[in-house]
Amino acid sequence: MNWKIIFQLSFFGLIMAFGTVSLIPEKIEPFFWLIIFAFCTYVIVKTCHSKYFLHGFLVSIVNCVWITAVHYFFYNSYTRHHPDMAAMYTGIHPRRMMLVYGPIFGVMFGIILGLFSLVASKISTRKAQ
Repeated sequence: MNWKIIFQLSFFGLIMAFGTVSLIPEKIEPFFWLIIFAFCTYVIVKTCHSKYFLHGFLVSIVNCVWITAVHYFFYNSYTRHHPDMAAMYTGIHPRRMMLVYGPIFGVMFGIILGLFSLVASKISTRKAQ
């Protein structure tokens, strides 16, 4: 496992966490994530020699820790700029729901990034080492 790459790539999640608090509208956020996933997939395939799915999955798990923590601590600013997300949390305090939904989204996106990395590794034309 290349933990250095996992943590380095997870800093995109930290940047996005702060960016989504007040700068990046929820309408264009998916486009940023698509670019980040494409870049992470490229880096994982080029720097790792095995366990591509696991590397991608763990990048998203670490991302979810960053994102959940930032959104939790900057809750008021985040919900001011993302009213649809605030409306999604019903029945329990929204900050607590972030602690529940954050890891669920982390696992879902981890599976997606893991599959991107695995598929890209299969079609990559990297030279044999």
